Parts: sequence; C-alpha cells; structure tokens
Amino acid sequence: MKQSAIRCARVGAAVVVLLSSASLFGAASPAQAQEGVCAKINTFLEDRKALVNRINKLGKRPDPRNACSLFRNLVSNGDSAIKWLETNKDWCQVPPQFIDGLKADNAKAGEIRTQACRAATQQAAMEKRAREAAQTPRPPMLGGSDGDPVTGRIPVPKGAL
Repeated sequence: MKQSAIRCARVGAAVVVLLSSASLFGAASPAQAQEGVCAKINTFLEDRKALVNRINKLGKRPDPRNACSLFRNLVSNGDSAIKWLETNKDWCQVPPQFIDGLKADNAKAGEIRTQACRAATQQAAMEKRAREAAQTPRPPMLGGSDGDPVTGRIPVPKGAL
C-alpha cells in the first residue's frame, strides 16, 4: 500500500513538472485550453442576439422575404450552437437545462421560419400572377372599349356630325 502511494506521488509530481515545463515553453495550460474552447459559445450567442435584434426591428407586419431569410439564419445558428454544445457540454460544464432551452427556442424559430417562408412563396406567386395579368390584353368592356363599365356611357365624338 505504501509503494502504491509513493508511486502515485511520483506520477503526480512528474505530471506537475511536465505541465509547468510545458507552460514555460509556450504551451497552453488545460485551463487556458478549456477557456479558449468554451469561449466559442459566445460567438454563437452574440450572432444569435444580433439576429434576434434584426428580427425585432422588422415591426408588426414584416416583409415575408426578409423574415424568411432572418429566421433561416437564426435556425442555422441554433443548429450550429446545439451541435457545438452537445459536443462540448462536459468539457465546458454546460447545464442540460441551457441546451434544452436552446433546443425549444430553436424549434419555435423553425416553426416561424416555415410560416414566413411559406408566406414569402405565396407573395412571390401572387406578384407573378399580377405581372402576368397586367401584360395580357383585356377584352372590350360593356359600353365599348373606351366606355365606362358602370354607367355604360359611350363617349360622343366631337366635331361635325
């Protein structure tokens, strides 16, 4: 038992010496490595915050195309953040409630994205039909081609009869 304790102490001392010599030669310590890896979540969260601010600036009746694009970016950001968090949750000590909350938020954003993109598609189709209708010739109306369709008034030619 004493030998195993001595052996563990020697191994522990060797690890301390190794880590301290590695830091002297410019290698990052485990705490610095963890801090560097875990700081990446901040970029996801800052991007997400910027996207949410842009979405909030759209107002009550946003253009569906802009909303579709912004929500598409928001969902993509959420997917990337969730994937990163699932990979690094143990190393960065991320609470499971945070990941669950982000998943729920991202699912809701996905539903809104679907609605916005559907509305953008419908708007584009209606605009296309309106352009096509404006380009097609119209048949003569009641009262002649220049007549008023409501009163049926036909303009009288000016000049000598």
